[in-house]
Amino acid sequence: MHYAHKKVLITGGLGLIGSHLARRLVAMGAQVTILDALLPGHGGNLFNIRDIQSQVALHLRDIRDPLALDGCIPGQEIVFNLAGQTGHLASMLDPQSDFEINVSGQYLLLETCRRLNPTLRIVFSSTRQIHGRPRYLPLNEDHPVQPMDFNGIHKATGEYYHQLYQRVYGLEVTILRLTNTYGPGMRIMDAGQSFLGHWIRLLLEGVPLPIFGDGGQLRDFNHVDDCVEALLLAGSRPEAVGKVYLLGGSEVVSLLELARRLSGFTSRGGYALIPFPGERKRIDIGSCYGDFSAIANELGWRPKMDLNQGLQMTVDYYGAYSHHYLQRRT
Repeated sequence: MHYAHKKVLITGGLGLIGSHLARRLVAMGAQVTILDALLPGHGGNLFNIRDIQSQVALHLRDIRDPLALDGCIPGQEIVFNLAGQTGHLASMLDPQSDFEINVSGQYLLLETCRRLNPTLRIVFSSTRQIHGRPRYLPLNEDHPVQPMDFNGIHKATGEYYHQLYQRVYGLEVTILRLTNTYGPGMRIMDAGQSFLGHWIRLLLEGVPLPIFGDGGQLRDFNHVDDCVEALLLAGSRPEAVGKVYLLGGSEVVSLLELARRLSGFTSRGGYALIPFPGERKRIDIGSCYGDFSAIANELGWRPKMDLNQGLQMTVDYYGAYSHHYLQRRT
């Protein structure tokens, strides 16, 4: 297997995607290092690696900390760069923090790689939110980059830095633009990172799911296992170097339909249509779903998890473990 005995660093490795990736890599025989700052309001949670914590090297440090990076980058062969601030509304409320994490932190990581380990492979997790309000659907990699909020601008800048460091300094980089990723281990405390995570919390508490507008906005979703598979392919296939790939789900559903399906998993709660809050309406992108044919054709990736099955598994997980995700420090 490609990853057996490989030295792999995962930034943001205590979050939803990073923890599942770490688990897969450990099972494949990789030597895994996790770097995560466990910042309040973000998705990191030590419970996410409870079963593999003794099998990974864990550094509770920040990518904005030069000493932390100097201690982690040397000797690594692959970096899965998942660290970042993902909340769109949060970026509008505190653009400086978003800039420091998604721009300054990314620059510092790349510069450390250039100085101390210029031959490593980097897979950067970006977001298709950088495309803003779609001009056409489904989105593809050629769609104009037209961010609607600070987070989109800063994530796009992070992409540009990664591409620059490949073009000028020879770092081997692949960029994945992720869609709505969900599954066991996601943040459910609030809607700061994912409305779907917050919906699951409300569902379990018997609170109606709030749907902004008429609920007709279309979305697609990737279960975390499918997202991890895309990351592993991107980090192992030579033809992926220098590429940007857009992910997407196997099914497109409206938010209203999504709420109906989730509500069907329990007899409590239901859903309610409510007017768009002004601060969210200004940055809303409307319907958005992706064309993943490029990564399908070049790397053979396709989402496998059925949406209903994935949602049911996620709801069941939080039915058992939600108390580990509702502590304020996480």
